Amino acid sequence: MIGVIDTEGDCAEWTFPADPGAVRAARAAVRERLRGWGLDGLADIAALLVSELVTNSLRHATGPIGVRLVRPHDTDGVLLVEVSDPLPDPPRERVARPEDESGRGLQLVAHAARRWGTRPGAAGKTVWFELALP
Repeated sequence: MIGVIDTEGDCAEWTFPADPGAVRAARAAVRERLRGWGLDGLADIAALLVSELVTNSLRHATGPIGVRLVRPHDTDGVLLVEVSDPLPDPPRERVARPEDESGRGLQLVAHAARRWGTRPGAAGKTVWFELALP
């Protein structure tokens, strides 16, 4: 992990180097923070979806990978999760064939998240998704 910014308040951010250990580290950081916020019910699905997006970043981009969680202020809210990387090209959802070893990450995000999308950043892009509170 390169850096951590404010993991106690309503937002938690981490920056990971673009190496294979980033996936495991991001999953662990997300699980730990959500448990700390009392959102244990979202920890497994959030960690799974973050690992898919961080893996996509590792496959297609170089440079640091950012992960950000924004905790809802109300009980009717949603958890916002963002994964950023320096590649400006947005990811493309595709249909993977049964024999394909990859290509299912964005489908998983699309099916499990309440909403998801991408937005350009100053240096790259951010892929985000929302999870409804349990």
